Amino acid sequence: MDENLREPLKQMIHKWVNDRHQALLEQVMMTWEEGMGRLNPDDAFLGQIQELLAPPPAPPAPEDPFPDIVSDTEKDLGAALNLIEASSSQGEVLKRLLEGLQPFVERSALFVIKQGIASLFATRGFESDLPKPGAPVVPPPPLEELIQGRVPVIDAPGPAYLSLLTILSRFEASDVRILPLRLRRKTVALLLVDSGLRQVIDHPNHVRALTHTAEATLSFLAGLKEDEKSAATTESHPSMPTQRVVEPIPEPPVAPLDPKIRANAERSARVLVGDIELYFPNKVVQGRQKSNLYAALRDELDRSLASFVERYTTEVENQHHIFYQTVVHQLCEGDATKLGPAPWAPRN
Repeated sequence: MDENLREPLKQMIHKWVNDRHQALLEQVMMTWEEGMGRLNPDDAFLGQIQELLAPPPAPPAPEDPFPDIVSDTEKDLGAALNLIEASSSQGEVLKRLLEGLQPFVERSALFVIKQGIASLFATRGFESDLPKPGAPVVPPPPLEELIQGRVPVIDAPGPAYLSLLTILSRFEASDVRILPLRLRRKTVALLLVDSGLRQVIDHPNHVRALTHTAEATLSFLAGLKEDEKSAATTESHPSMPTQRVVEPIPEPPVAPLDPKIRANAERSARVLVGDIELYFPNKVVQGRQKSNLYAALRDELDRSLASFVERYTTEVENQHHIFYQTVVHQLCEGDATKLGPAPWAPRN
């Protein structure tokens, strides 16, 4: 190659390379700037980051085992119990029993037992053209069994139900309960409740709890009357001197319990035992059938007794057996053998 052309050609090539290098560099810078712009986070990406950094949601609240309808029912039951226990006479107890039952049953009626005849006392929910109070019913054999205490309750339609329903309504309900109210183991009244136009009685355990409370209140008022009569007799006929007879020295008598304390203790025992009957009906039924209620409800009974003696002392229970008697009356239906062996049962 001509030496004169070498230098110009070299400069030409060098310039071409520099131009291409500059163009390539500019293109790289443009691509870099464009790529850097893409590094700015968009709204969707920022939202994902916020969602990731947000505190975990609070766990859902546990499902309420007693929804509002149950809570309202329990309030109605508590109000009815208070209403009955605040009665000042036995007649008022029966009227308030019917009033307290209204949220739980469609129809109800009370019959007073006198000389073996059931006489209508009052009703709720039946037709308006009812007979006046005092309408008599001669109990058929099945109802007589209930009155005599040979059966604890009648829980199905039949001759006993129809004999009472005859003077109340021409419409027979599908579900029924007839429960006795007893005073000193003698039936003094009968409570009839049925489902009316409904298929079943929605709250049979509430009916039973209110009936037991009415029984206990009747017994309490009867005891007050006896105390008043005894005090009046003592004041009008002071004791006369009597001939001394040598007798073995008896054990010191149990000090009488203050009537207010006894009333509160009996009420607390009824509530504690009533809760067991309300929330463990299957265990109660099985325990009655097998005559081992204590074995079936050991934890529940011991826990309720512990609550009772914590408030009223072990001495009160050991001397007066208030909790035990309530268990026998409400859970054992008056038959102590259904309780079975229990460490806190009084020994004969």
